[in-house]
Amino acid sequence: MKFPRQAKIFHGTFDGAPVAGVFFLLVLFVLLGTLVYTPGVTINLPAAADLPGTDHRVVAVAVDARGKLYFDNQLTTESLLQSRLADAVKKSREPLTLLVQADKTVSYETIIRLSLLARAAGVKEALLATLPQPPPAQP
Repeated sequence: MKFPRQAKIFHGTFDGAPVAGVFFLLVLFVLLGTLVYTPGVTINLPAAADLPGTDHRVVAVAVDARGKLYFDNQLTTESLLQSRLADAVKKSREPLTLLVQADKTVSYETIIRLSLLARAAGVKEALLATLPQPPPAQP
């Protein structure tokens, strides 16, 4: 059975102006997207696999590459952090776990000092936050 065809094959010239307009808009969006300020502190977590988690309530402390401490999304000092952790322990009915979100470049000494500070505030357990490790490439 033969169906009648309504579509005609285009035999005109190619007009590049619409393509150039779309390309220009694409370049404009990419450039503006890279120039937009992203608020917050950049923390590059290390990657690891099969690390233990916890079933306790977690309080998170972030440490950036310069060693500055952040608790509840606010810049803080060690003494203020210890008092705020102690308050969190008093308010909690169950044991708390400190989640240390430390940058890759933070020294081991800083992480240990932070863990000892949390232990002095009453937090018994400290865990390090990591990114999931990417799966191995399959041959």
